[in-house]
Amino acid sequence: MGLKARILIADDHALVRQGIASFLKMSDAYEVVGEAADGVEAIQAVKKNRPDVVLMDISMPKLGGLEATVEIKKMNPDIKILVLTQYEDTVYIRRFFKAGASGYLLKKAVGVDLLTALETILSGRKYVHPSIASCVVDGYIGVQKGEELAEDTYDSLTDREKQVLKLIAEGYTQKETADILNISAKTVVTHQTNISEKLNIHTRAGLIKFAIQKGIIKIDG
Repeated sequence: MGLKARILIADDHALVRQGIASFLKMSDAYEVVGEAADGVEAIQAVKKNRPDVVLMDISMPKLGGLEATVEIKKMNPDIKILVLTQYEDTVYIRRFFKAGASGYLLKKAVGVDLLTALETILSGRKYVHPSIASCVVDGYIGVQKGEELAEDTYDSLTDREKQVLKLIAEGYTQKETADILNISAKTVVTHQTNISEKLNIHTRAGLIKFAIQKGIIKIDG
């Protein structure tokens, strides 16, 4: 028997983490080496546990899945990121693959889909859940035909500015944001100023509205 692939589960719902962990423990191919309830914990857990794959939720407190993915791929480009989410938005799919994710799986998937996704990305290929594969293909064909996506103002922000924007939009103070990102409050103010200038949005309410419109934060009913 070969070495088991090391899996880290990042999701803000404990029951989801426990369910996935219990399922993977039934397989001889995988070992769950850690769990994380938010993006900051995910980054710390990657440093500590050195997983081969991170199962990454999108909507989490503090840093979300996208922001965590960017940081993790900077730390170790070889780590595979498998997005596991309820969101079928093509914007998310594009952003995650651009950030270096290897796969995108919907939470409505059955267990065999998770195993297939893991096998696929560990072999070095990309995986997209079958129910959204056509959307990805249609988007690719559109780009090939010259139907380029309109410039996204969100993409004009740096990785750090995107992190600050998410935290501000979620209601964290400048000091709390600084503590979470391990930077100074003065640096947070600088980033916030740059964000406001790039987006031409100069109120917290406006930044929150922008974050919701761009899917950076979710307001679930």
